[in-house]
Amino acid sequence: MILNKEKKNQPKSFLESVDIGSSSEIVVDKEIFITIHSNNTNQLQKFNKEVSKDFIQFHFCLKGSSELVFNEGSYKLKLTKGKSLLLYNPQRTLPINLSNQIGSNIITILISIKKFHLLFSDEASYITFLSKENILKKYYTEENISPSMSIVLTQLLNFNLNNSVKPLYFKAKTFELLSLYFNKSDETNLDQCPFLVSESNVNKIKLAKDIIINRLAEPPSLNDLADEIGLSLKKLKEGFKQIYGDSVYSFLIDYKMELARKLLESGDYNVNEVGLKIGYSTSSHFIAAFKKKYGVTPKKYFISLSS
Repeated sequence: MILNKEKKNQPKSFLESVDIGSSSEIVVDKEIFITIHSNNTNQLQKFNKEVSKDFIQFHFCLKGSSELVFNEGSYKLKLTKGKSLLLYNPQRTLPINLSNQIGSNIITILISIKKFHLLFSDEASYITFLSKENILKKYYTEENISPSMSIVLTQLLNFNLNNSVKPLYFKAKTFELLSLYFNKSDETNLDQCPFLVSESNVNKIKLAKDIIINRLAEPPSLNDLADEIGLSLKKLKEGFKQIYGDSVYSFLIDYKMELARKLLESGDYNVNEVGLKIGYSTSSHFIAAFKKKYGVTPKKYFISLSS
């Protein structure tokens, strides 16, 4: 067990992790820290770390559940599978007191507010707690882990790297994860999207979405889809992009890939069966599409679920 042992490349306000069980910390640089908690034991594990108020905390639960305890037990936050927590309080320190349940996999990322501002300075009005009026306010939020984020987190969990490239790899994955975390479309703002003023058009676009989902294996062409919902091809494309933040084709691919991921996680289907269910006549086309979306093949993703 390592306790309060300073590292040369850590800020003085930061204390070394208290490692219990299989929790391990990767020091990317003096402003980015990643801690991986994998409780493969048969008992509850606890992880404690002092954290400077100059750092933002991101906690991601890939498997199982955990609990974050504050104010000597007077306040608790539950973190469950598929959920993330963002914690930031510039007024006081937020030490990490994590209780990790049996069989749980949690990834914690700490990044300094200074570093974070440098990454997102042009988006201060978009990321709520970066705006000037909120700069001194605390910020706690729970979000769902998207399929794309899940892939990146799984890659962090199951890395096998030479020591010389670890800092570069983890920095890149941290930036990728943050970009996915904050990738929320602002195109549904009514002031920016006059198309949405028409309730009739909105309903037609929603119908188009339902049609392509219900006919997943054999979706209609864009021209046929436009005719079926009673909109011009141009209005279909523009309206779909405004409401769902993506083109019809890209939305359908993303939907297929997310469904494929869930089918693989169920363990009820092999790779070929999943490909057929979502409309791929050959497994090679499905494998290529899945790898393009998530960076790993369906087989490797399936294997990672049981690791």
